[in-house]
Amino acid sequence: MNYLIQPAAVGDAAVSVPGDKSVSHRAIMLGSIAEGTTEVSGFLAGEDCLATMGAFRRMGVTIERTAETELVVHGAGLHGLQPPGDDLDLGNSGTAMRLMAGVLAGQDFAATLTGDASLTARPMQRVITPLRRMGADITSRDGKPPLRIRGNPRLDAIDYALPMASAQVKSAILLAGLYAQGRTAVTEPAVTRDHTERMLRAMGVPVVARNGRISLEGPARLRACPVQVPADLSSAAFVILAALLAGDADILIRNVGVNPTRTGVIDILRAMGGTVTRENPRNLGEEPVADIRVRSSALRGIEVDPSLVSLAIDEFPVLFVAAGAADGATRFTGIGELRVKESDRIAAMATGLRALGIRVEESDDGAIVHGGRFAGGEVQSCGDHRIAMSFAVAGTVAEGPVTVHDVAAVETSFPGFEACLASLGADVCRVQGGAQ
Repeated sequence: MNYLIQPAAVGDAAVSVPGDKSVSHRAIMLGSIAEGTTEVSGFLAGEDCLATMGAFRRMGVTIERTAETELVVHGAGLHGLQPPGDDLDLGNSGTAMRLMAGVLAGQDFAATLTGDASLTARPMQRVITPLRRMGADITSRDGKPPLRIRGNPRLDAIDYALPMASAQVKSAILLAGLYAQGRTAVTEPAVTRDHTERMLRAMGVPVVARNGRISLEGPARLRACPVQVPADLSSAAFVILAALLAGDADILIRNVGVNPTRTGVIDILRAMGGTVTRENPRNLGEEPVADIRVRSSALRGIEVDPSLVSLAIDEFPVLFVAAGAADGATRFTGIGELRVKESDRIAAMATGLRALGIRVEESDDGAIVHGGRFAGGEVQSCGDHRIAMSFAVAGTVAEGPVTVHDVAAVETSFPGFEACLASLGADVCRVQGGAQ
């Protein structure tokens, strides 16, 4: 399945985007090992989160789907999960695999985590190494999935310095630390998203964060609590981009999570000259939210501050497109982590931008994008949802039709994406055809 995008005038609108994927994953995982009933509202019913829900159901957790975006998770407690009986297929979700590895490390049974072709090509040694140090028995295919995990309900606490900034690895270690004897600590080289720490605190686990070191005392007990999932800033970023690139648009995006460990994309777009403001700030449980207002803006090329990379790691496809439409050159450095996402996102974005007439110089850990105007053309998404959606937005301001190939993965994170763009005035539709 492909997208066909015709140039169109994006105009004024007020919209909502789906729930935060990171928070939705964690609501299922932590709710499943908590004591009591966790009521979840605003859940992202995308394929990634549904795969996580299916995995915990196969481990004996009762999860009721009371509405499209509402769940009731009947917690099994820290040691109440059951052997799944067969492999746990997590589809395309690296978040699910790495975090679930931490949970499974503390069980008294063995389980195998697997996924689709993209997920089974992604590096997992970064999470295998610390979990083995804690006492879990993990085997892999040269550091890649499937992961066979034989847990240990009495793990050893560790004090671990992350070699890279990764919220997923940090979270896996902290989740394993719930089962460990003593204080488990993780030191991160740069700030990463802290949804795990916030939700653990909400469920009664004292998590200490100080000077880049995050720790908790195990073994710990989790108490179920309601979880309200805010709208996903990563999804809102595509709407923000569409508004900024439009000729004359004023767009409001409601109820978006603005956790300070996630807002690097807003800071970078503002530095490029984008008019992006927050209105009506408030909290949903432990998570800060706001309405985001965006007005069309003339963007300019900049040198992106490397300190913001970990705060915008999932939004760089959006930023590459913004750079392609900016006046002048934009330099990205320190983004080598993008090469091991759902695709090699540096290569995929560079190739796609060149197909639309934008000059890009690529390096091992970055790129220089020379802004201009998007021509019509054909772009490969590499089966990556964020690549597909970013180039769909680029197509709204291209000089001719844009076809984006292989867009099925969009359902992993943003169900209803085409309808959302259409509500802004964009002309995007699905047409038959697979990857070319």
